[in-house]
Amino acid sequence: MERPVTEADLTFDHVPQTDQSFENALEKARDGDRLTVDDAIELFTTGTDSEGIDQRRKERVLEAADRRRAEDVGEEVTFVANLNNNVTTACNVGCLFCNFKDAAHTFERDAEVETAGFTKTPDESREIVADAVERGIYEVTSVSGLHPAFALDAEHREILEAHPEPKEINYKPPERYVTSPGTYVDQISAMSVDGVHVHSMTPEEAYHARRGTDWSYEEVFRRLKDAGLDTVPGTAAEILVEEVRDVICPGKIGTEEWLEAMEAAADVGLGMTATIMYGHVENEAHRALHLKRIRDLQDRTGNITEFVPLSFIHQNTPLFEHDVVSSGASIDEDELMIAVSRLFLDNVDHVQSSWVKYGDEQGLKMLSCGADDYMGTILSEEITTRAGGEHGEFRSFEDYVEMISSIGRVPVERSTDYETRRVIDSEDPPFGPQLGPKADGTPLLTADERAERALPADD
Repeated sequence: MERPVTEADLTFDHVPQTDQSFENALEKARDGDRLTVDDAIELFTTGTDSEGIDQRRKERVLEAADRRRAEDVGEEVTFVANLNNNVTTACNVGCLFCNFKDAAHTFERDAEVETAGFTKTPDESREIVADAVERGIYEVTSVSGLHPAFALDAEHREILEAHPEPKEINYKPPERYVTSPGTYVDQISAMSVDGVHVHSMTPEEAYHARRGTDWSYEEVFRRLKDAGLDTVPGTAAEILVEEVRDVICPGKIGTEEWLEAMEAAADVGLGMTATIMYGHVENEAHRALHLKRIRDLQDRTGNITEFVPLSFIHQNTPLFEHDVVSSGASIDEDELMIAVSRLFLDNVDHVQSSWVKYGDEQGLKMLSCGADDYMGTILSEEITTRAGGEHGEFRSFEDYVEMISSIGRVPVERSTDYETRRVIDSEDPPFGPQLGPKADGTPLLTADERAERALPADD
């Protein structure tokens, strides 16, 4: 039997070695010059002239990034009232960093084992979102597994049904499953309730929504936009370097196709975010190359509103279970990821700190490392939790006001596209959303509901 790949087996063509010096790279960053990949490598490593992270040098990078943040966006810390409504965990792509998915065959009617996951019908999605809209949310975010029965719309399903080799295109008819997810258009339309902002359809999902056809990504995103899609999450990016993707997600689309899909979304008028998922098998050179590709994409489109670093949560993932990795990123690496993102992405205004990934204390620290956005309320969050994350699934406006004010910054409720903002007076409770289509300032959850979630009461 062949021995599985382990952490010690990994070798890459791209390595964190440069002819640049740390001091030169830091000086360029402080001066506001556009950084190169080599500059970013020096900042990520705090100098390739020595092993490990130099704490004094790290603090200088963080200070430069925090200064740039203050110059670019000031003292506001933004967040959005939002809901996560992930439609299905059914997926058979097999990404080694993921523990959100459940094997798609376990959802079939004749499956010998009961699935541990879920699939929601469009009607169920509408009910969930409608309830959250009544509570005051502004945005619904939806990122789902690649269910084999998913099709873009009725026309796409006809094409998939007629395909001579459905297995080659990862398709099975909805009748095979206990619950059908419907179509992507059905789901987007169902979640587009009363003017709520729908943030959904990653490049990977867009690929799934055109499989078996010769349709362009523009055509796919145009149909989704007509159904109610407002913006696209730039997830499924992981690391935009093929030698890393070959290890962690060989079944996913490649770097160039991810970029093609994102440009297509921009071309049809959809705003978007961008991400990096780091702290697994990649090195600092890969992180720098990823940032360069995001910056180049923004140069071409101008549609990226924020950059979201996602620290790899390793505990329950195949990468950890198969001994390919022994841990995730260190706190030093997390802080430098935020800081170098701020310094390198000179054309992206906002950098997000994730309390889901980092926890409250460290999440707040990231707001002094270059970040200026603090995610959203996320009334439900399954992906990180299923991977072993331990930092909860909900934050109230009261939580946000208290945390942001505690570090001397200004709490600001925002829209997804950052075009609508409301500065919150920390001396004027109760705190609740006011930007959503039905928001009236009422806390999103009642005190009893907060207690049920084992979180501090809202009032």
